[in-house]
Amino acid sequence: MDLIKFIVQRKILIGLLTVLIAIIGGYSVLKLDKELLPSIGMDGAYVEINAGELSAIEVERTITNPLEQKLEAIDGIEKTQSTTNIGRSSVQITFERGRGKELYKEVESIANSLKSDVPGITDISSGQYGTSQNYEFFMDVSGGNMKEMSAFAKDVLEPRLEALPEVRDVSLSGMLEHEAVIEFNRERLTKNGLTIQQVVEAIQLANNEATLGALNGDKDSPSLRWNTTLTSMEDLKNISLPTPTGFIKLKEVANVSLQPLENSSFVWKNGTKDFIFVQIGRVSDVTQIEMAEAVRAEIKRIQDEHLVKGFELNEIVAQADYVKESLDGVTDNILIGGVIAIAVLLIFLRNLRATFIIGLSIPTSVLLTFAAMWMFDYSFNILTLIGLGLGIGMMVDSSIVILESIYRKKELGLANLEAVLTGTKEVAAAVIASMLTTIVVFLPIGLIGGEMGQFMIMLSTVVAITLISSVIVAFTLIPSLSEKLMTLRSPKKTLKEGPVMRNYSRMVAWTIKKKRRSLAVIVIFFILFAGSLTLTTKIPMTIMPDMYNRYTELMVNLETGLSIEEKEKVAEQINEKLHSVDDVDSNYVMDNGGMFYTIINMTKGDDITKEQKEVNEDILKSLRSLQKTEPIENVQSAMGGGGGSPVQIDITGEDFNELQTVANDFMKELYSIDGIVGVTNSMERTSQEKVVALKKQEIEKAGLSEQQIKQLIEQALLQMPVGEMKIEDQNVPLIMKWAKKTDTQASLLDVKVPGKNGEQTLSDFVELKNVETPNEISHANGERFISISADTEGKDLGAVNRDVQKLIKNFKAPAGYTVSVAGDLEQQQELMMDMALVLAIALFLVYVVMAVQFNHLGHPLIVMSVIPMTITGVLLGLFITQRELNLMSGIGSIMLIGIVLNNAILLIDRTNQLRKEGFSVEAALVEAGKNRIRPIFMTTLTTVGGMLPLALASGTSGNYQAPMATVIICGLLFATFITLLLIPAVYRLFTSRRHKTKDEKEQGDDPSLSKYVI
Repeated sequence: MDLIKFIVQRKILIGLLTVLIAIIGGYSVLKLDKELLPSIGMDGAYVEINAGELSAIEVERTITNPLEQKLEAIDGIEKTQSTTNIGRSSVQITFERGRGKELYKEVESIANSLKSDVPGITDISSGQYGTSQNYEFFMDVSGGNMKEMSAFAKDVLEPRLEALPEVRDVSLSGMLEHEAVIEFNRERLTKNGLTIQQVVEAIQLANNEATLGALNGDKDSPSLRWNTTLTSMEDLKNISLPTPTGFIKLKEVANVSLQPLENSSFVWKNGTKDFIFVQIGRVSDVTQIEMAEAVRAEIKRIQDEHLVKGFELNEIVAQADYVKESLDGVTDNILIGGVIAIAVLLIFLRNLRATFIIGLSIPTSVLLTFAAMWMFDYSFNILTLIGLGLGIGMMVDSSIVILESIYRKKELGLANLEAVLTGTKEVAAAVIASMLTTIVVFLPIGLIGGEMGQFMIMLSTVVAITLISSVIVAFTLIPSLSEKLMTLRSPKKTLKEGPVMRNYSRMVAWTIKKKRRSLAVIVIFFILFAGSLTLTTKIPMTIMPDMYNRYTELMVNLETGLSIEEKEKVAEQINEKLHSVDDVDSNYVMDNGGMFYTIINMTKGDDITKEQKEVNEDILKSLRSLQKTEPIENVQSAMGGGGGSPVQIDITGEDFNELQTVANDFMKELYSIDGIVGVTNSMERTSQEKVVALKKQEIEKAGLSEQQIKQLIEQALLQMPVGEMKIEDQNVPLIMKWAKKTDTQASLLDVKVPGKNGEQTLSDFVELKNVETPNEISHANGERFISISADTEGKDLGAVNRDVQKLIKNFKAPAGYTVSVAGDLEQQQELMMDMALVLAIALFLVYVVMAVQFNHLGHPLIVMSVIPMTITGVLLGLFITQRELNLMSGIGSIMLIGIVLNNAILLIDRTNQLRKEGFSVEAALVEAGKNRIRPIFMTTLTTVGGMLPLALASGTSGNYQAPMATVIICGLLFATFITLLLIPAVYRLFTSRRHKTKDEKEQGDDPSLSKYVI
């Protein structure tokens, strides 16, 4: 009371503090970065190692196994998972929580040390997982001559963009690239007495630039440099080669020509290859929006300089647009929600000054929240803004309860100062308890594992900051302004009851008059709760909502060994199929070795005829139909889990053949599950290898060594890089090969081998044996496993998960082999376990807060009796709207616990106050309901009004906002109406008339309240 009096008497201080909050909050708004998701480092890392053409078995033996053994020695690594392919090893590492940045340095050091240990390694890359993507701005150069477009992209676009401080790097794909090919004639080489090694040495000497030393005797000791670099195809053709009879030109023993680069990265746009694909990445300390603005400004300058001639420069996708669309959508919804909340207050209070006071508290609380976000180094992202949006609906609760209490006291005729002090004191404890119950719900959210936990901590922190800010404003600004501004025309000693309050009072009085009536009400509500649990199987379930709007990505895995022509045909078929799908606007297909990475843009605005989910299903169904006619292994979505399929099952064991047998048996049963499509496993793609078996006796008879035979085979299969040359400022690789290719088993075995017994063929000394090897080998913590992948169609992940779990439980695997879920299914299970733990701890913390508030162990349980009804409201809301039950809606459900208990706390707190004043249990419950029904409806409807735009939102931001807002609105509305009847019933049932307070015993039942008992 003294503190409130001090605050009310220091209006100038409160006013100046409010102005200070406005200044700091406004400054914070200008300084906060804008991004789609917060830039955070995950507790995980990856290592990618390329090893030329080594088989998967060889890569596993020489690279993957040694790397995993070294990683095992690092303390703090929870899990390693590796995928070994032909010429490639990829390892994913999961660290202990919070140690990602520290342990990644050790992983990076180990990975880099491998290059010197293993000669076959050509390239090593590593990195730590985070929310920032490699590339976030995509363009194309199309509609013109490929040579001109390539020159523009390489000489103008790439250097101009990379010079921008916001841009990290620019990647170009589909460029017209060439290589200088030297195709030797075997007969001419032999006739001139030349060997391949002699030719290589001559080319390297003719194409060499090096520092030879220094002329230390001359002034300034100039260095001496050798420079005989090749600058044209004529220079290459005219290289001199020494022979026993003199010098000849390279062109006399080889056909020298400039040819399209054999290993070029091909990209198709809507089925055509005549364009260049541009990917742009940002530096770590700038946002997507800042990079996009800088890139677009530079593109405009390039166009203004008329450097784009005869072709087009088109923007494909910019992540900045998703960021802006999402943030604008959330911001608009927050503003609309605020307006709705104020309108609700005006309807209830019918007093402009009172509504103005609440209206002023909202921006003050928001600006105070912004200031705190700036101090926490948070950004404007979809999570913090959703947290703010949820908080806005709740932030007026404290102000409403205090203002309504003051307002009611003034209606009863109290003077301004007395009404402020008495009204604030009456609800102070309940307001603080309500705020604490909402905040403590968020404390255990930090127990959610992985990056999702980090996201939720940020969202929860913003909500908590918002609520704390609102309580600070409620206890300072509201009393000060109420004492000064709020006046009533005709205060009354008694308040006239409206029909709602009168009927509610009668209903409560009838319910609590007899315990069996109270028990009947409780049983009815419990049956309703039990019945609602059956809806869980009819609600769609996922882990995280789709981040993108009208955009998707796919992986089309191809069969091995396809030629460029075969790949081009597949790309054309993909374009034809996508062209026939409604709402597909454009597509880009990128050749990534044995896989096509496909980007698909969908129609927007008025051109939309189908929802994105339906378009995604149509796309997958259309492309999967190609598996019957084209060399396509499978088609998978690349939008979830880093490109993995939603359904993943791991089968662990040691023997390759047995693993494949178990996998095939499981896949047959998996196909029988409704909604499962595109089933594949990581070992069904194999490669044929020819293993050289030596005929050692024949080799010895011919006077040869095994090493000579090996060199002959290597020369027969010649395709040797010998450096590169510069032609018109372009680096062109130099490749040596035979004019007559040795590319079949028959031609290889027919190679001539000179020996002491004369010329023989290679078939006299070796034979080639067929060996089938897997294209991919997977490890989990060093142990081999097969990964079975599948997509879902027509059913949500939760429904499929239940069927898959049942299948795994009934499947009989051989001894030593285990079957378990992985990928999205594993994440969903872990998430559900985490959420259950969070819910249990949150309930306990809420109980502790209320037990301290009421100084009673039983009353908190009465308040918490409304929680089952809250769950019923949530399930009904999700079932009716068919919103997904995912992480966002799960967090909303946990938040809801703290929110719905606020109303019950207000009711129980007021009941206890009245009982201390001498009211009987029945009379106190009825009077408390009358006193609190207006603030309960006001807080509920302002919260619902504030969140309604979030629940109705669509697009990128809607995917995140809507599920959370839907569960809060439905759960809160349902629980509020139930609370007003259920809480009195439970309180009456578990509070005996014999258990009277000291004041009740002294005063007895108040006869004036007999009117409630009917």
